[in-house]
Formats: sequence, C-alpha cells, structure tokens
Amino acid sequence: MALDVFLADEAATLRFGEDMALAVRRGDYLALNGDLGAGKSTFARALIRAIADDAFLEVPSPTFTLVQSYDLRLPVAHFDLYRIADAAEIDELGFDEALSDGICLVEWPEKGSGALPADGIALTFTHEGEGRRVTVDGPEPALARIRRSLSIRAFLEKAGYGNAARRHLTGDASVRAYEHIHAGGDRFVLMDAPRHAPGPILAYGKYYQQIAHIAEDVKPFIAVGRHLVSRGLRAPAIYKADIDAGILLIEDLGSDGVLDANGAPVAKRYRESAACLAHLHGQAFERDLPVADGIVHHVPDFDRDAMQIEVSLLTDWYLPFKRGTPASEEERRAYIAIWDGLIESLGGAEHNLLLRDFHSPNIIWRPEATGTDRVGIIDFQDAMIGPSAYDVASLVQDARVDMPDGLAAGVLAHYLALREKQGGFDRERFLRDWHVMAAQRNCKLVGIWVRLMQRDGKPGYMRHMPRTFRNLTRALSHPDLAPLRAWCEKAGILATES
Repeated sequence: MALDVFLADEAATLRFGEDMALAVRRGDYLALNGDLGAGKSTFARALIRAIADDAFLEVPSPTFTLVQSYDLRLPVAHFDLYRIADAAEIDELGFDEALSDGICLVEWPEKGSGALPADGIALTFTHEGEGRRVTVDGPEPALARIRRSLSIRAFLEKAGYGNAARRHLTGDASVRAYEHIHAGGDRFVLMDAPRHAPGPILAYGKYYQQIAHIAEDVKPFIAVGRHLVSRGLRAPAIYKADIDAGILLIEDLGSDGVLDANGAPVAKRYRESAACLAHLHGQAFERDLPVADGIVHHVPDFDRDAMQIEVSLLTDWYLPFKRGTPASEEERRAYIAIWDGLIESLGGAEHNLLLRDFHSPNIIWRPEATGTDRVGIIDFQDAMIGPSAYDVASLVQDARVDMPDGLAAGVLAHYLALREKQGGFDRERFLRDWHVMAAQRNCKLVGIWVRLMQRDGKPGYMRHMPRTFRNLTRALSHPDLAPLRAWCEKAGILATES
C-alpha cells in the first residue's frame, strides 16, 4: 500500500530526505516524479548529504552532466534524464553498474520509460499550500523499510527530538541497526531492533532463535543493561523506549574502542575489559530481571540444545561450502556425540551471566573514566547463564581482530590473577573449560561466516575465517578435546585452514 507523506515546509523535506537515507539499501532505484520546483532536488540533496554525513557536501544538479556520482558509505548515483534524447542513452550513463553497487536517484524517470526497472521506488512530489505532499509506492519490502524509518522519526518527535538529525551508525550481523541522533548539542544512540521474524522450525517445535536463545525483542537489553549497572559495570542508560516497536534511545558512551587507529588491539584496554569480566564473575548472578512494570526477563540457560544448535552451524553451513557436499550422517552423528560429551562435562563448570559477544565491536573505551567505568559494554541482549569461561574466550580470541600470542596470553593471565585474588577459584578447571568454550564458539563462527555470506548476502565476514580456524586450533590443543580435534582433521578442515 502506497505511503502518503505531507511535508509542511523546507525543513520537513530535509528531514524526509534524512529518513529515507536510513531506509534505502544497495540496489534501490528511486524514481523522483514531479513538476519543476516540487522538491525533488531538495530531497535528493538531503538524502545524499545524510548518507555522506556531511551537511555541507556540494551536491550540484545533474541537469547538464546527466549523472553525478558519490562514492560514499552507500554509493549514490544521481541522474537527471530531462535532456536525454533516447532511453537507450541510460545504458551509456552506467545505470546498471551504479545500481549494482549502490542506489540510483532518477529525476524525470518518464524519459527513460522502458529502460529503467519496473520495480523501483516511485516518489511523486506535488505542491500543497505552503508545503508539498509525497506519495511513495514500490515493492512491499521497500515500503516496509520506509515505514520503519518514518516510525522512528515519529518516536523521536514523541520523545521531544522531532527536529533531530539522524545519521547511520552501524548495522551488525543481526536485524538490529543503530543511528546517531544529534539534537542541539547532544548526541544519542538509537537502537532499531524490530522483533525477529520466526524462521523455519528446526527441532523441538522451535526455530533457531528460540533454540539458541537469541533475543527476539528489546526486553533483554533493557533488563540485562540495568543488571550490569547494578553490578558496577558500565552499560548505556536508556532515555526513551518503545518496547513493542523495538526502538530505544540510549546513552552514547563514545566512539573509542579497544583498537588503535590502525585497527590493532590495545593491551591496556583488553586488560581492563578482562578486569570487568573478573568483577562480574566474582558476584552472584540473578536470573529474573525487571524490564518495566509487570514485565520480567528470565535469563535463559546456555543449555545443551543451545550449544548443539550453534556448533551444528559448522556441519550445516561450513562443511557444504568447504567440500561442495553436505556432511554425511556418520559425520553428523560422531560430531554430535563428541559435543554431547563435552557439554555434559561442563556441568561442573563455574556458571555466571555470560554476555555472549564480549569482543572488540561491542566494547567502548572511556579514557576520562576510572575503574570498571572505563569499559562501556553495548551488546548483551543475548545474555545467558552459562560457563563464565565463554566470555573470557570471546575476549581473548577476539573474532574480529588478530590478537598477538603474547597479548592473548597476557589478557588471560590478568583475568586469572584477578579471579585468584577473589578466592575460591579453580584455575585449572577454568582453563580446561576455557578451551571447551573457545572450541564451541569457533565451531559456531565458521558456520556463521558462511551463512552470512550465502543466506544474508554479507560476504565481508568471510575475511575472519582464517583467524577463526587459528583460534579453533588453539582451543583444540587441550587433551580433553582430542576427539574433536581428530574429527576435524578427518573432516579435512584443520589441515588446510589452520
């Protein structure tokens, strides 16, 4: 169903351009229809500047050049077809190449009739009083993205920030996306986390997110974040929330991470992050955490089903990619049996709240703060109760950055020393469980990288594959993991990847 948007003035048109900049995706073609002065160029300029995150970017009209290209986070090609004599000229302008790489904005699209995609997003601008009205039509998935972006603007208006500038911050491997919200001299982070759509039923009448205990809404983020703060750690404050819509306006903890300007790990920052884990693991955990009036989040266990569904990503996704054929039933049975034994052995492990993805993309360094407040934690919505060694493995074997052996050993040693000072800590048992949890995490990751490439169209994560196998090889060095190491060698995945 087409969208109808009234823009009362020029400022509203600029905000609409920003809102659309957060909704468009690579491969989108936007047909801009309307008379001269209807607002097409104003809209296009606002959209391009928002994607560039540069309010003063020069955006000339393509009336005479026919096309202006912008090499941005999301490449943009801005076409004006008013002066073309034949629709065939569109090919010469490089439309198809531009569309494959980014988005295309086309003014006077009727001049290219027959040569432009039929499934584009059509925006029709018309004058209405002192303002203008825009009708937006197109494929339903694209319209759903636009509705979502407009609903975020409505959320900001209700929160008192209707005129705020919105800028893309990041999107991760899940459905979540993040924006920077600039309001006056303040900057916030907006979490856009629509509820997960159910996937195919895999086992026990459940889909993957349910079995693996992946958060399906924002309630766990609210509950666990508050719990971390109550334990003396630093999670972002939540200023405004629409729990049903999955939109949160939260504190901006800063832009520094645990890596330096060249992308190399900073030893001090990793050590302080390990200290935060030691601080957390030295305290008792709670399972039922308040969200809002009458709403409680029950933190799930990292149970057998969750661990097995995660490690099965290696057999379900990585092996078929690596070898071109699915894993055999014999391979699957042997792999599951090995992991059943390892999971059973974790019954005596130290358990606590595990954050699940405690590594460089999710840690903010706050140099002006002191103690545990220096480490901002921003990703914990998938937290579970499980072996505390898991998060230590996630940090020491950072999936996104090469950790020099000396640094990795030093960070682990720092954590162990802090835990021993607390008393009642079984160092040898913890190290054994660390290897099991590191193996579990890396078996999951090798499958996730392939799934992100093949199912989700995100091939960039494959660059982490060699590192993941190096980490897996180290995890398998413990004698208790010899059966898993032998299975991996027989399957032919370690000899070529390690």
